[in-house]
Amino acid sequence: MRDIPGAWRRVAQGAGLLGADGQTAPTIFAEMSALAELTGAVNLGQGFPDEDGPAEVLEVARRAIADGANQYPPGRGILDLRTAIAEHQQRFYGLNLDPHREVVVTAGATEAIAAALLALVDGPDDEVVVFEPYYDSYAACVALAGARLVPVPLRWPDFQPDADLLEEAVTDRTRIILVNDPHNPTGTVLGAEVREQIVRLAQRHDALIVTDDVYEHLIFDEPHVPIASLPGAAERTLTISSGGKTFSTTGWKIGWAAGPAHLVDAVLAVKQFLTYVSGGPFQPAIAAGLRLPESFFTGVAAALRAKRDLLGAGLREAGFDVSRPAGSYFTVADAAPVGATDAAAFCRDLPDRVGVVAIPITAFVSAAHRDRFATLVRFAACKRVEVIREAAARLQRLA
Repeated sequence: MRDIPGAWRRVAQGAGLLGADGQTAPTIFAEMSALAELTGAVNLGQGFPDEDGPAEVLEVARRAIADGANQYPPGRGILDLRTAIAEHQQRFYGLNLDPHREVVVTAGATEAIAAALLALVDGPDDEVVVFEPYYDSYAACVALAGARLVPVPLRWPDFQPDADLLEEAVTDRTRIILVNDPHNPTGTVLGAEVREQIVRLAQRHDALIVTDDVYEHLIFDEPHVPIASLPGAAERTLTISSGGKTFSTTGWKIGWAAGPAHLVDAVLAVKQFLTYVSGGPFQPAIAAGLRLPESFFTGVAAALRAKRDLLGAGLREAGFDVSRPAGSYFTVADAAPVGATDAAAFCRDLPDRVGVVAIPITAFVSAAHRDRFATLVRFAACKRVEVIREAAARLQRLA
């Protein structure tokens, strides 16, 4: 493999998966899930729920399959889903979108991110600013696009960025500021002053803003505020989200990108040659989900908040220092108080020691900033209550 030329090398290197010998390593998610299966450990590593989503959404998908919605949907996605996405953005955030021109349906948010970066980045002179730690596909896709990743470290324990470092990172070379809020892997929600600074910097340097809002309804203390809703932001912002996290249907891979028509058209120009289309019978189901009553959305956030609190309490009792997440599936803990000096080694050892799987934060950071996050570990709270309780009980052995 190491002698085969091609873009795969910079993708693997960008994601931190290319060894010194030129061989590629599996992603941390594949590695830890395999460890969970091998050891029978409780898997609080990969972020997917172990319960199905709302019955009414599942039933729409079943009915669509039975009714024959099993062939290619339109390239932009079925109109009913695009309309439901536009209705959702108006209902929750006051954003007005034309479902015919300003929305495109994708194979999950991950494809939307990849298509956006490949469409909007134009080579090695372009830079993409991200908050670090970052979802691993960001680095891989920036590398595939041939651009330069510029990470802005988030600070333990609140995981807010330093305003001066953000100011330094965004320059006239910045093509895209890529924002994930609520944030994976830290669970932080960016403060209002950070969101406003992002818009100011994008305006000053004529940069685009791409926002990954997949956890928009899994926020615990305040309503989600999309950057596109801020003054002066909408015309330069592409908003990405999906139904997977909100409706516990991560395997359906139904996402979308929304924003100004010229940005959406650019994404579609690339996206149509990636997957072309996806999930025909799942698209009407996600449309139905987006139209569920307010009580559903507040309910899923409340249920996850309770799981966050249960997991956090268990981690503290086991001896970890714990950051209190404001959204998302995840809780980050510092394992130094329980003897860790290297998060990756600690996580690889944890399944055998106590029967729990977690993910090292160092899998989501650049080599230059690895020391800042050396002992931090991510746990997923998107599991059944009894699973979280069992994991917490096992972790007590560390204490």
